[in-house]
Amino acid sequence: MVTTMSTQPPAADATASSPKGGANKMWGGRFAKAPAELMAAINNSLPIDQRLLHEDIAGSIAHATMLGQVGIITDEEARTLCDGLAGIKADAIAGRLRFDDQAEDIHMAVEAALTERVGAVGGKLHTARSRNDQVATDFRLWLRTQCTAMHDKIKELQGVLLDHAEGHAHTVMPGFTHLQVAQPVSLAHHLLAYVHALGRDRTRFADAAKRMNECPLGAAALAGTPFPIDREATAAALGFDRPCGNAMDAVSARDFALETVSAAVIATTTLSRWAEEIVIWSNPRFGFVDLPDDWSTGSSIMPQKRNPDAAELIRAKPGVVLGSYVGLATIMKGLPMAYSKDLQEDKVTTFRAVDETTLAIDVMTAMTKSMTFSPDAMRDALEQGYPTATDLADHLVSAHGVPFRDAHAITGRIVRRAEAMRCALSQLPITEMQAEFPSITEAVRPKLDVTASMATRNSQGGTAPETTLNAIAAQRAQLSE
Repeated sequence: MVTTMSTQPPAADATASSPKGGANKMWGGRFAKAPAELMAAINNSLPIDQRLLHEDIAGSIAHATMLGQVGIITDEEARTLCDGLAGIKADAIAGRLRFDDQAEDIHMAVEAALTERVGAVGGKLHTARSRNDQVATDFRLWLRTQCTAMHDKIKELQGVLLDHAEGHAHTVMPGFTHLQVAQPVSLAHHLLAYVHALGRDRTRFADAAKRMNECPLGAAALAGTPFPIDREATAAALGFDRPCGNAMDAVSARDFALETVSAAVIATTTLSRWAEEIVIWSNPRFGFVDLPDDWSTGSSIMPQKRNPDAAELIRAKPGVVLGSYVGLATIMKGLPMAYSKDLQEDKVTTFRAVDETTLAIDVMTAMTKSMTFSPDAMRDALEQGYPTATDLADHLVSAHGVPFRDAHAITGRIVRRAEAMRCALSQLPITEMQAEFPSITEAVRPKLDVTASMATRNSQGGTAPETTLNAIAAQRAQLSE
């Protein structure tokens, strides 16, 4: 019985059946009986680790090439193995590849397919290596690629936010703390906050890729090999910086996966925060942002509804990815050196974390690119919450020499008078202010304008338009490096 092999997540028919007679031909010399059907079911990982097909072939080609170079096999045998592996890859790309469903995993499936193609010489491929160093190498290769992809996708999202920010350096809106109106800021300043946060997320993936870039191949089962292999050659062929320094650590370490999934948890948390703001801002009571129809959904019963479901689903992703992290950490926490079969489960959790994070970044990038902002609604929202109260306190300090703590108390009492009169601070009669601070004059009035307030905050990292535009330019320069 055979199944079609795919490089995508497995289809339902990719499950294994128990061998019908004899022990597993790859490792069964010690065994008189084949695995029980349930044993085969729990032991089989091909439906999951088939995603490592291309990495497994790349690692095997590097290994076979090295075996020929150092004389462990002949040059002709090395060429035969490499040609056979290249043929398997070509068939996989063309959708023609078929594996025996009795294969336990992608590594044994590839070796069996190779032996079927090239004959007995296929059995020489596994000389001086183990599935332990093989899977560790494949996993690092795959995850290194995913880290680079997520790094680049986050960079694209940063660019989309910068595009919006560039057009809104003068768009004034409420800045919030505790979700209460705090001070006037520009929309660009708000969006830049996410650009900076995403920049840290992006570099976490780059750091993880750099740290994992050591090659386990050649570590064999856990103790190295007596064959005169060249680990530097295989490491270089696969784009690693160097071989792993300890064979036991090389086959059993999964901290590189933990680090990547940890970076994914933090990145999806950043996305979730922006998603929550989209949910809030798209509510008609705010009306700060408009989501087009293709990024909204309707209600099965309420015809008027436009729900920000994409943003809400992104908001949920940290829970899913964190679950993967907890699962992976729990698998690892009690394992002694070196390899244990528990490690077969590491790919289930890691693949899901990477898939969910990649989807969340892609959706957020497309949704953010499509949204439009409402400067009028943002400015209208500044009519509530007394956003220039701090400017009034700062004026008492700078113009009248009042200690800030005293100025804070005086301003609080003036705000209370404005609340009683149901008016903005900028509309409060000067006599009302003088009741709390007799020396104050109409000179304070311009300081209470929200646009003027925003413009004065020109310290580094502040919200003043010129400062913000400089910050946008600096971020673009970083992204272009």
